Amino acid sequence: MTDPDLTGLTAARLVEGYRKGEFSPEEATLAVLERAERIQPEVNAFVRLLPEQALAQARESTERWRRGEPRGLLDGVPTTVKDIILLRGAPTLRGSKTVSEKGRWEEDAPSVARLREHGAVFVGKTTTPEFGWKGVTDSPLSGVTRNPHDPSRTAGGSSGGAAAAVALGAGPLALGTDGGGSVRIPAAFCGIFALKPTYGRVPLYPASAFGTLSHVGPMTRDAADAALLLDVIGVPDSRDWSALGPAPGSFSAGLAGGVRGLRVAYSPTLGGQVAVRPAVAAAVRRGVERLAELGAYVTEADPDFADPVDAFHTLWFSGAARVTSQLGPGQRESLDPGLRQICATGARFSALDYLAAVDVRMELGRRMGRFHDSYDLLVTPTLPITAFEAGAEVPKGSGHRRWTGWTPFTYPFNMTQQPAATLPVGTDADGLPVGLQLVAARHRDDLVLRAAHTLYEAGVSGAGS
Repeated sequence: MTDPDLTGLTAARLVEGYRKGEFSPEEATLAVLERAERIQPEVNAFVRLLPEQALAQARESTERWRRGEPRGLLDGVPTTVKDIILLRGAPTLRGSKTVSEKGRWEEDAPSVARLREHGAVFVGKTTTPEFGWKGVTDSPLSGVTRNPHDPSRTAGGSSGGAAAAVALGAGPLALGTDGGGSVRIPAAFCGIFALKPTYGRVPLYPASAFGTLSHVGPMTRDAADAALLLDVIGVPDSRDWSALGPAPGSFSAGLAGGVRGLRVAYSPTLGGQVAVRPAVAAAVRRGVERLAELGAYVTEADPDFADPVDAFHTLWFSGAARVTSQLGPGQRESLDPGLRQICATGARFSALDYLAAVDVRMELGRRMGRFHDSYDLLVTPTLPITAFEAGAEVPKGSGHRRWTGWTPFTYPFNMTQQPAATLPVGTDADGLPVGLQLVAARHRDDLVLRAAHTLYEAGVSGAGS
C-alpha cells in the first residue's frame, strides 16, 4: 500500500524523506499517479499521464537513494510539464488538434533537460488552452480544466492543468509558462504558489511565437519549493540566445533573510484603474499588513503607468497570428473560435503598429525601473476577482471581451520582464482562493522569493494546503 499522505508533501520534504529512508521515490510516484488518475475525471488536469515511464524513473531513483548516490537536488520528485514544453518521449500537442502526435519527440526543453539531469520523475503533461493563448484552460483538444476548490469554476490559465495538479497533490512541482499571467492566474485561482521569473532566467526552447513576453516558471506548494526548482532550471542553455548567465547565488540559500527593512509599495488598484472585489481587497490588505508587522516599510503607492492593454494586444495577437500562420483553411476551422478571432486581428497589424507597441513596452519598462529605485517590492492583488464559471473566457456579465479585461495586474509585468509571484492569502465567501502578487525589479527574483517565503513562514498563506 502506498501512503496517501505522500501526495501532500513538498518537494523539499520528499527529498528529506528519501535521504532519511522514510519512504522511496517509487512509493511517492505511485501515490502521485494514483491521485492523478483519481482527480482526472472531474478536474481534467492532464492531457497525458506517463505511468510506465514515471515508475521506471522512480525505480532508478529509489536505487540511487539506496546507494546514497542521488543524482541531484530533485532526484525522485514527481513533476509535471505543461503541454507547451517539450518532454522527450511524449508528444507536445500545445492544446491543438492542428499538431500531429506523429514524430519521435526526442528533445527536452531546457527546463526539462535540467530536471532530468537532477533525477526528477515526469508523471505527465498538463492541459493548456490552444497554444497557451488565454487566461483560462479549455481547448478543442482536451476540453475544460476545472478548479480544484469548485469544479464548476475555471482553474484559470493558461497553465491551468499544472495549477490544479499541484493543488490536488498530483505532483508537488510543475513547469508552466507565462506570457501574460499564465502561471500566476491559475495559481491564484487554485490556491498555490507560482513565480514568473525575470525573462531569460529560465531558458526557453523552442522560442515562443509570443517572443520575449513568454517566460517558463515554477508552480509549487510554497516559495521554498519554487526556489529549489529555480536553482535547478534557472541555468543557461545554448539553445536560447536570450538566456541570462548563471544566477549570482542559490535562490534557496537566499530565502532566510526576512523582509525587515525592505521598502514595499502597496498598490491596491493601480491608482484607481482596477475595480477589485471587496473580499479580494481585504485578503490582500491583510497580507500587506503582515509584511509591515514583519518589519517591512510599507507605503501605499502606485506605479506610474496607464493600462498598456492596447500595446499588449498588438504584441500578443501578432504572436498568435504568427503561430498559426502556416495552417491551412481546414486546420483553421478546428481552432478555438476565440483564437481564430485574435489571429485575424493580429494579421492586420503592420510592422509599424508592432514597433509602436514595442515603444510603449520600453517606456513601461523605464517607468518601472525608476519605480524600483524607490521601492524594493510592489504588492498588488494577483487578480481583482476569484474563479468564475468554467468554460468561459470572461466572467458572465462582466462586459469584458477578452481575458485581458480581468487580468490587469498580470500582463504589464510580462511587458517589463520583471519577476512576479503569487501566493494565496485567504479565500472569499465561497471558499475560493485569493492571490497576492509580489513584483521586484528585473534580476531580483531573490527578493520576490524571500518575501513570499517569509509570508509562508509567518502562516499568512494556506489556501492551497
